[in-house]
Amino acid sequence: QVQLVESGGGLVQAGDSLRLACAASGRTFSRYYMGWLRQAPGKEREFVAAIGWRGASTSYADSVKGRFTISRDNAKNTVYLQMNSLKPEDTAVYYCAAVRYWVDIIYPGRYDYWGQGTQVTVSS
Repeated sequence: QVQLVESGGGLVQAGDSLRLACAASGRTFSRYYMGWLRQAPGKEREFVAAIGWRGASTSYADSVKGRFTISRDNAKNTVYLQMNSLKPEDTAVYYCAAVRYWVDIIYPGRYDYWGQGTQVTVSS
């Protein structure tokens, strides 16, 4: 069982920045593509960003492209999401998740493991 634990969420104002971190257990961490997904109240969970095994390949939802940066440090079993220029519409619970195949990164239902989520609230 892969365990993922997110941290770094909080309450900020529009335009502020946050960095989320996800600590993963197990030596199989590098065998998964890691994603960040989010879910706002009353809305479906949606893809935010994903990163490949070595960190070179990244993908972002159009809504966050240019503002968010995903990275990973396999030596630390940690993936990060740097969020800049936050907007009220970014308010959601952010989840770290692991998926086996790159083609599945944009589909929340295809992820194999999930963290507990961390709340990000952006006020206007």
